[in-house]
Amino acid sequence: MTLQNLLAIQSLVEFTAQREDIQRLLLAAERNLNDAAVTAISDENRFDAAYKCVMQCAMASLMANGYRTSTSKPGHHQTAIQALRLTVGLDAKKVVVLDGLRKQRNINDYDGDPISPTVVEECQKQAGMLLTYVREWLKANHPDFC
Repeated sequence: MTLQNLLAIQSLVEFTAQREDIQRLLLAAERNLNDAAVTAISDENRFDAAYKCVMQCAMASLMANGYRTSTSKPGHHQTAIQALRLTVGLDAKKVVVLDGLRKQRNINDYDGDPISPTVVEECQKQAGMLLTYVREWLKANHPDFC
């Protein structure tokens, strides 16, 4: 699968990003990661904040490559996460972990299953790793967005 294939099946749409678009998403991702560390709120809200960081990093990665997910089609979170291999060259094993967190988010959102503190910590760890990775990738590959 390539980004062009995802465009052809309308999972992605073309998008011309500006530096401000990328920076706004990365700053929001950083705020969400910081919010995820606030222990005065529920584990579910901490998880949601960390997961938002993951999604904002995935969206920034797509934008830097000239795309956005098609939010009118189902599965745009899955597409954004799985595209990380294509957009920033993220290791397949890391993508599997991030996709597992996406599935956990769906179970919590749609079935109300609680989020354990261990899952919150894993999501925070993965979100922090991804934010760092995307920033470094941007510096190396798209310094005009930094």
